[in-house]
Amino acid sequence: MNKTRFAVWTSTAMAASLLLSGCQALTGYQQIDQAENAKAWAGNIKPVAGEVNIACVGTYHCEIVQIDRTLVIAPDTHKPFNANMLVAMKNASGNGKSRNGTKHTQAPMTIDMTPLANKNTIKIVPLSASGMPGMTNYYARVQPAKREVHINFYPENNVGYVERFAMIHDFVNPGTYQLRAYQKKSSQNTGSLLDTASPEPLCVDLYQGNTVQRRFCKELGTEHQGEFVETRMVKATPAQSKVKVKAKA
Repeated sequence: MNKTRFAVWTSTAMAASLLLSGCQALTGYQQIDQAENAKAWAGNIKPVAGEVNIACVGTYHCEIVQIDRTLVIAPDTHKPFNANMLVAMKNASGNGKSRNGTKHTQAPMTIDMTPLANKNTIKIVPLSASGMPGMTNYYARVQPAKREVHINFYPENNVGYVERFAMIHDFVNPGTYQLRAYQKKSSQNTGSLLDTASPEPLCVDLYQGNTVQRRFCKELGTEHQGEFVETRMVKATPAQSKVKVKAKA
């Protein structure tokens, strides 16, 4: 089996915002221009031919908790359930010291991107430093298939406040898929204390590449009791991707 290795740099987290048409990147329930300390940013995703990459962005921290029946990131430790899922990382200098992707120093690294063995194989790759100190954002590598994905979003810099999201989707085409959390800007918001205390519900968009495929928004009514409900989309919406994708050499 052929092996492909990518040289990458890991670094300290950068403050950045994810802007979408008609909405704002979620940084707690505050306005984005008043939350300069939010550190939700996307790093480099390295595609492998024939595979699907699944990532989450838009909040202080997010993590892929489960794919199908396989546990991925433990919600209590915020680390991989199984260390064997984590791709091998080594210093590019060749000194043989392995890295687990949780420390973000300015050191050149190589990531083992060997193609997945089968549809049951899941690999996770460190994507970026989290907006929460000591945590890491990961993305998952899987083969194309219909899958159930569970993600925990942390809208505030507080591990005690988590929004749990789940969906079933047919990842039929290889490529990069992102689940982006955001809060819509209300055209009726007057800036009053009442409006500030009653924010718009959290929404999650599923992007395939630069195109929105599906949209889910949290319903606060008694019928759905705070569940995420898929909303009808008139047509797919193209948008600029905030994840840098490095093509395989």
